[in-house]
Amino acid sequence: MGQNDLMSNAEDVADQFLRVTKQYLPHVARLCLISTFLEDGIRMWFQWNAQQDYIEAAWSCGYFLAACFVLLNLLGQLGGCVLILSRNFVQYACFALFGILALQTIAYSILWDLKFLMRNLALGGGLLLLLAESRGEGKSMFAGVPSMGEHSPKQYMQLGGRVLLVLMFMTLLHFDPSLISILQNLVGTALIVLVAIGFKTKLAALTLVLWLFAVNVYFNAFWTVPTYKPMHDFLKYDFFQTMSVIGGLLLIVALGPGGVSMDEKKKLW
Repeated sequence: MGQNDLMSNAEDVADQFLRVTKQYLPHVARLCLISTFLEDGIRMWFQWNAQQDYIEAAWSCGYFLAACFVLLNLLGQLGGCVLILSRNFVQYACFALFGILALQTIAYSILWDLKFLMRNLALGGGLLLLLAESRGEGKSMFAGVPSMGEHSPKQYMQLGGRVLLVLMFMTLLHFDPSLISILQNLVGTALIVLVAIGFKTKLAALTLVLWLFAVNVYFNAFWTVPTYKPMHDFLKYDFFQTMSVIGGLLLIVALGPGGVSMDEKKKLW
């Protein structure tokens, strides 16, 4: 009974948080989710020459193609972010950001770095959740057209988004014998499994938001490093990528796990 009471109290706190923030939480979630694309687009503007020189040297593609790559990243990311925040053509904006993500994965050789690849996939999961949300807003477009289960594409996008989001947490696991590290790994693994399968999803996702935000502020405090040091850009990159994953988790908290989840199936039992 003690454990049941504790879980019930935790769920009550989460529900109260949702009731208070339900008008603002989706907007905060979207802003957090696109933050890494917004920051990267701005960085393309201020580091145009450095980015162009890197692409030209890495791929031997010449000045013009390197400049086109930087311009595409700048316009694609900033334009996509503006459309998402203004709630216009959100699906097209999501597809554009998917394309930018895939392009950067190849151009910066992220494909061969497992940690960065998993984080990029987690970003893709956040975009899937945003795409699922936009499909929910536009569902009346095909009213009256028969389908196999209501909003089934949206439900599977939510499932895919949840599964991809948890990849971020797998990059945070530390395999050392200390007691604190073992406890963090056990608790973190339990929470990401709950989010992936959609059980106690809102509570698990909200707990992960708090944990990930604390880890992000502590380990990726780029503002404490002088701007001329390379570590500043590395920490800044990690910080905003993590904020985007937090945005995806906040979307799960605000909108729920979707139909393909244990939480949803429990309602039928």
